[in-house]
Amino acid sequence: MDKKEVAAILNDIGTALELKGENPFKVRSYYNAARNIETIGEDINPLAKEDRLREIPGVGESIAEKIKELLATGKMKYYEDLQKELPEGLFEMLRIPGMGPKKIKAIWDELGITDVAALEYACHENRIAALPHFGERSQEKILEGIAFIKKAQGRYISSEIREQAESLENALKKDKNIIRISIAGSIRRRCETSKDIDIVVSSKKPEEVGEKFAALPQVATVTAQGETKVSVILKSNVAADLRIVDDRQFPYALHHFTGSKEHNVAMRGRAEKKFSMKMNEYGLFAVGKGKGGEDKLIPCKDEAEIFQKLGLAYIEPELRENMGEIEAAEKGKLPKLIEEKDVRGVIHVHTDYSDGLGSIKEFTDACIKMGYEYMAVADHSATATYANGVDEKRLKKQHGEIDALNKKLKGFKIFKSTEVDILSDGSLDYSKDALKTFDFVIAAVHARMPNKELEMTKAVIKALENPYTSMLGHPTGRLLLAREPFKINIEKVIDACAANGVVIEINANPQRLDLDWRYVKRALEKDVKFCICPDAHRINDINDIKYGVAAARKGWATKADVVNCLPAAKFLAALKRN
Repeated sequence: MDKKEVAAILNDIGTALELKGENPFKVRSYYNAARNIETIGEDINPLAKEDRLREIPGVGESIAEKIKELLATGKMKYYEDLQKELPEGLFEMLRIPGMGPKKIKAIWDELGITDVAALEYACHENRIAALPHFGERSQEKILEGIAFIKKAQGRYISSEIREQAESLENALKKDKNIIRISIAGSIRRRCETSKDIDIVVSSKKPEEVGEKFAALPQVATVTAQGETKVSVILKSNVAADLRIVDDRQFPYALHHFTGSKEHNVAMRGRAEKKFSMKMNEYGLFAVGKGKGGEDKLIPCKDEAEIFQKLGLAYIEPELRENMGEIEAAEKGKLPKLIEEKDVRGVIHVHTDYSDGLGSIKEFTDACIKMGYEYMAVADHSATATYANGVDEKRLKKQHGEIDALNKKLKGFKIFKSTEVDILSDGSLDYSKDALKTFDFVIAAVHARMPNKELEMTKAVIKALENPYTSMLGHPTGRLLLAREPFKINIEKVIDACAANGVVIEINANPQRLDLDWRYVKRALEKDVKFCICPDAHRINDINDIKYGVAAARKGWATKADVVNCLPAAKFLAALKRN
């Protein structure tokens, strides 16, 4: 172990002590020792063996003993004990540019935030801006810093990467040499995260199109450039591939590069076994049927014809995961998937009564302008002090405001709801008298419960059995690329929702997309209904509904499976408990 490694550990100790709020002099002593050790002009190991560590400025008896232990054993008990005392996520937060121990400690003390995921979410809910000595600009800088460190993770949430893909697609559409163009890959399949961008184009002038792509202002580096494929790294650090084919090949290439790999393997197997055909990115071929016994291309003008030639109904890109879509397409039993235009109401809106940026009227005006028919205010309950949770006294004021607005509105309805915390014992964070005043109740967990999966599952199921619970909000608590889901038996939770007539939220916030689409499909098999909710804290968040629709589509959901596709009166009836 060299002096730089020793200095790094001492520096970490200083940081840990600062996070704990230890005496500033003690904190500074470790920082000073670290700095001085790193700048000494000799190897630290002989100094330790010769008992000369205290000759280094700032290294007293206590620190010298710890360094000896570290150099002799490769470990330091004091350092390891400190690490155990503090949440691991606090050190991860230090990677965010501009976030030092003092700021992290303040956020930890005030909001209980211990990881990057929760910090990012708190910024989006405007909690950081409200803290003393922070403000909106600090909040913006934190978000910028989080975005910076995310670049190195190699995957991106759907909203981030889709926007970049569409920017490239729109720029290329201006090129008259392009005949057809489409985004492909996991973005086209509407996966919740993607690692890169795939775009397929057809053209008679592939070299010119490739040059145009490589020269786009979004491109930072060209990593490969040929006649059929151009690979680049964007300025955002995202990798992007452009596939250039003849227009006759476009349908086959689009299908192939859309994937998934598992879907493609199953399709190739079907083509070979049932129809003696060969299928790849260049075409669908009748084996040995061409001149001289060559494989003969089977012309298909689009993807729909490819599926037709293989005895299948058209399979939407979202379903191409080899999870039963081929079998359903063969039997004509594919669902007619929900579309964005089917959603009639905006459910789960946070106003300035809790942690939202906007009044009830401002959200109402925005929903009306966007063409929606109803909205449900669902501010946090009282226990959520970190989110300015609404106590029962303020609740009466809020409900009075909603009643007054409803009297003035024509053709639009505001529902009284709440995102009520599920407490550790499974009870809801409002009295029965308060719960009676809501049109419906969204129950949700906001803190990982101590102990294990069993306790969490029991608590949630108890909340689902509560006669006032109409909907389960963000069931697993996951934050994509940042925080794992709660330890909870989601299958038992789905069963409990089915047994108790509770609707499950598909939280459309692109950081959540919770319930996961894979479980959406399972819940549908249990006849559970869903509600696609933007969990809006800002007016613009209402637009996130599109991401929730994408998740619902991947889970095979139809318009009939989603309660906020109903008109207002029928929507409310669908949420009333038996």
